[in-house]
Amino acid sequence: MASNSDIFDKIRIKPRGAKKKEQEARAANTCAWEGCDKPGAHKAPMGRNREGQYLNFCLDHVRQYNKNFNYFSGLNDDEIAKYQKENVTGHRPTWKMGTRKPDEPVREDRLRATPGWHANVRSRYTADGKRVTSGGGPRKLKRLEEKALRDLGLPANASADHITKKYKALVKQHHPDANGGDRSTEDRLRQIIQSYKHLKQAGLC
Repeated sequence: MASNSDIFDKIRIKPRGAKKKEQEARAANTCAWEGCDKPGAHKAPMGRNREGQYLNFCLDHVRQYNKNFNYFSGLNDDEIAKYQKENVTGHRPTWKMGTRKPDEPVREDRLRATPGWHANVRSRYTADGKRVTSGGGPRKLKRLEEKALRDLGLPANASADHITKKYKALVKQHHPDANGGDRSTEDRLRQIIQSYKHLKQAGLC
C-alpha cells in the first residue's frame, strides 16, 4: 500500500492537515479581553443563565476574570437565598412527605380510613378463635406450620391465644426445674420452643 494512499492517511495518529487546523483554531480563539491579542487557551464561564457558554482568555486575563467573577451578580440577598434553596432540588417543585400534590384530587376513602397501613386489614381470627384470611375463608397452613401445631398438640384452627397458653403450659411441664433437675425431657422442650418460634415468625401467635 502506497504511503500517500487515502486509506493509509486515515490510520495516521494525526491525519494530514491536523496541525494546520489546530493552529487555525488556536488563532480563532484569541483572548476575549479587550485589547489583548494573545491566544485564548483558557476557558471561563460566561455566568448565570448562560450555562455551558464560555469565554476564552489568556492565562493572565483568565486569572483576573476568575478573581472578579460573581455568579450572583445583579441579585439581592433574598433572590440569592431563594436560588440556593431551589438549587438543592435542582429547581424542581417539591411537596412535604405524606401530602398530596396540588393537582391531586382528594379521595373520599382516604378520609374515611383510620390512620396506619393496617386500617383495612381484617383480623386473622374470628370471635370463636378460628383463623381466617382477609377474604373470609379458612387460612391454608403451610407444611411446617402444621407440623409445629402438631408438635404442640394443637388443632389446625387454634387461635394465637390458645397457642401461647399451650406453649407456656408445655414449657412448665418439660422444664428441668419443674422435674427436680431431670434433664431427660430436654429434647422435647427444645422441640416445643422451636415449634413456637416458627409459629410466631409466621405471624400465627
